[in-house]
Amino acid sequence: MDWYLFFYNYFLGYGSNNVEYINRFSLFLMPITVIVSYFFLYYLVPTYLVKKQQNLFVLYSIYTFIVSFFFIVLSIFFGLIFSDYLKSEDITPITKGFLFIILGVYFVIFIVITFGMFIHNYKQSIKNEDLKNKFLQTQLQLKEQELKFLKMQIHPHFLFNSLNTIYGFALKKADKAPEMILKLSNLLDYILYQVEKPAVLLQDEIDHLKDYVSLEKMRFHDTLEVQISEEGNAKNVQIAPMLLIPFVENSFKHGAIIDGKLNVTISIIIENGFLFFKITNSTSQEVINEIGIGLENIKKRLEMLYPNGHQLKIEQENQLFVVALKVKINSLNILKNDY
Repeated sequence: MDWYLFFYNYFLGYGSNNVEYINRFSLFLMPITVIVSYFFLYYLVPTYLVKKQQNLFVLYSIYTFIVSFFFIVLSIFFGLIFSDYLKSEDITPITKGFLFIILGVYFVIFIVITFGMFIHNYKQSIKNEDLKNKFLQTQLQLKEQELKFLKMQIHPHFLFNSLNTIYGFALKKADKAPEMILKLSNLLDYILYQVEKPAVLLQDEIDHLKDYVSLEKMRFHDTLEVQISEEGNAKNVQIAPMLLIPFVENSFKHGAIIDGKLNVTISIIIENGFLFFKITNSTSQEVINEIGIGLENIKKRLEMLYPNGHQLKIEQENQLFVVALKVKINSLNILKNDY
């Protein structure tokens, strides 16, 4: 309100020393100025202009202009009458004419509307940014929950197989039972605790992969033949936990024993910032569809963890099922540092 009065005092009283007359006359212009400004700012603009109903906005603006013009003239009339006793013969009370006063009122209204819309747009942009951040945060949380859910689906069934095998060795009092228990314990620690980390050393993943293979060899006895080859330095390379083991688990689960053997070949190569992982297992036509279903969770997890940094090829060659994974090592998408 103060700046309304300041403008009218300066606009109407420029060149005049009759401050008391100018102040009183300005007070008669303030109510219509404030009402029209607020009517535009808090009703017409948000109701019609913001909602892109320009035709209605223009129509009601014309109505408002006509009505306000009448009240502005009325305000000037009453201002002149009720401020008349403050006139003095040697001092000009108002230095502006009738038309200039009306234009001055509309100029103030225009400035208020413009400034108000600027503030509204600024607040709206902040609000939109907050909503966008909340939306992204919600998406992030959903991705985290989905990723955790996929992790939970990776490893439950092989535990029962391993425990049953250990149970069988224990009944026979076999010497391999303690070794199996130790390997299973290490693997469980990795799966249940290390998997919660955003990234692990590739060498740790390989070591636990080998423990898993050893457990499966004990379970399959002489019907499993696994060959593992490694190239490159994996000590300082970090990857998402449980990235490779599910592929190995899938090959044992859906592989077929042909000519008395389930043959599995695993190749791990580190080269030029990429991890090349390839696993081949003997299979039969009957289990191809089941294999496809089993790999869906792994695909989803890769899409979330390496959205633009991986290539996955799945092929069948005669009686062989081949999975080839290429991962850009530094493209891991860590959703949260404390994930």
